[in-house]
Amino acid sequence: MAESHGSFSSIEAVGAIELTDPADPRVEVFFGLTDAVLRRRQDAAHGIYLAESSLVVRRALDAGHRPRSFFLAHRYLDSMADVFAAHPGVPVYTGTDAMLESITGFHLHRGALAAMERPVPRTADEVLTGASRIAVLENISDHTNIGAIFRSAAAIGIDAVLVTPLCADPFYRRSIRVSMGAVFQVPWTRIDAWPAGIEVLKDAGFTVAGLILGNGAITLDDLVAEDHERLALVFGHEGDGLAVETERWLDRRVIIPMMNEVDSLNVAASSAIAFYATR
Repeated sequence: MAESHGSFSSIEAVGAIELTDPADPRVEVFFGLTDAVLRRRQDAAHGIYLAESSLVVRRALDAGHRPRSFFLAHRYLDSMADVFAAHPGVPVYTGTDAMLESITGFHLHRGALAAMERPVPRTADEVLTGASRIAVLENISDHTNIGAIFRSAAAIGIDAVLVTPLCADPFYRRSIRVSMGAVFQVPWTRIDAWPAGIEVLKDAGFTVAGLILGNGAITLDDLVAEDHERLALVFGHEGDGLAVETERWLDRRVIIPMMNEVDSLNVAASSAIAFYATR
């Protein structure tokens, strides 16, 4: 079924710019959204991240982040009119479903996209000040897992998240979407030195506990019973787990007891269990 063009009055009402050329340079930041390598280059070059879905866009704005442009199909213009009115001067680009898909590389079925200015990164000191329970993500590569971990962290009261130099970007579009905007709620930063940065956590009074597989570890229940005043929970790469060098720096090596010959859990699932157990 062809898309209705009955929304052109809405285009005029919000001052939207109708897109007719898939190579329009004004929307370059929205090109090829399914290409992760391209996105890393694009986002870094433009100093932006992309918020996907009307809900996530609103949560980004509520967090005080500044929009550079909005990008959405005709039928969503009315529902976002209040957002556009609150940010006069920020361009609103719109088009048919087919036109927008030819630009982004996928069908926009979640409402809106916005190019947002990346906030100034926090320092480790800023993130750790006042925190009693934090998560550290070592080299986690799947953006869906990153988003799920942040959503659990927000829901279960983790005070902050640190990500290592090789960890995937929490502000990647898919991470933000899966987190439902929780990446805007939980303070986080990228720790420069790893695993030597663990010493910073210890100096700040954190007991550093890594979730691992194998022998020579205490159970998560044992860790909870120790009742640490400040606790850092470290989670490793989906395939390899924590690096051997990282394990040498840990105060505690922790396992989640499992049954029925299941030997591991997805890192997003294991983090949620650890967050809840240590709440």
